[in-house]
Amino acid sequence: MESTLIKGSMVAIITPFKNGKIDGVGYEKLIKREIANGINVIVPVGTTGESATLTHEEHRVCIEIAVDTCKGTGVKVLAGAGSNATHEAIGLAKFAQDHGADAVLSVAPYYNKPTQQGLYLHYKEIANSVEIPVLLYNVPGRTGCDIKADTVIRLFKECKNIIGVKEASGDIDRCVELLSREPHMTVVSGEDSINYPILANGGKGVISVTANLLPDYVAKLCDYALKGDFVKSREINNELYELNKILFVESNPVPIKAAMYIAGLIETLEYRLPLCEPSKENYKKIEETIKKYKIKGL
Repeated sequence: MESTLIKGSMVAIITPFKNGKIDGVGYEKLIKREIANGINVIVPVGTTGESATLTHEEHRVCIEIAVDTCKGTGVKVLAGAGSNATHEAIGLAKFAQDHGADAVLSVAPYYNKPTQQGLYLHYKEIANSVEIPVLLYNVPGRTGCDIKADTVIRLFKECKNIIGVKEASGDIDRCVELLSREPHMTVVSGEDSINYPILANGGKGVISVTANLLPDYVAKLCDYALKGDFVKSREINNELYELNKILFVESNPVPIKAAMYIAGLIETLEYRLPLCEPSKENYKKIEETIKKYKIKGL
């Protein structure tokens, strides 16, 4: 199904913690800041939101806060709702739909390494369980599982509410293949350093880690590209290159949370184990890099 609902600048929003618990007040402030700076879609409880270490109840709370905060603003919510167990992914997708999310982002099942047929059946079950759009999420570097182009296209053709894929494989060729075969598919960049090339090739938007820190930059990058002004879009992508690289100097979301803390956007620098603070050397690199950018406050 072709969709115009989920497109443009999207932020893979971090989940702030305070004393080991979700900082709901801080979370709402972060989302409001994104909205104020032109972001089109909020993406709660994805990889950057540390969904892998949240309880199911915490996962649901994050979706509820995102939906409530975006209500009446025109900004959409693409709720993270994936799991390596199909029944759990269905439960999260249904919850997201029932609580007003506009669409769900469903990561490829991790650890158990399903076949392509297993992936097809997994996603078909999820799509059949809800009416809102479903965006596949391919990130083989984390999941150990690659949703091949043939499988993505098969699902896009056969399931009316599967709109496309967030491609975080880092493989430009994969994005070119998908869009050459299905130009109406929603292909979204999941790698900040190659946001511009994917948009220039027909991508519908980006789900950005960097947008946590610089939502205004990412919003303009997408706005220019989707209006056909690829010169200005490329200029912003080039300007963000150094930051995009440093934000992946350690596993996401370790660097972006450190950057947000340094910038005064979150009150405490807390992670859920096994994630922990970056090394002193990398913390210093992050600190020095973000000084080069104008960061808008809360």
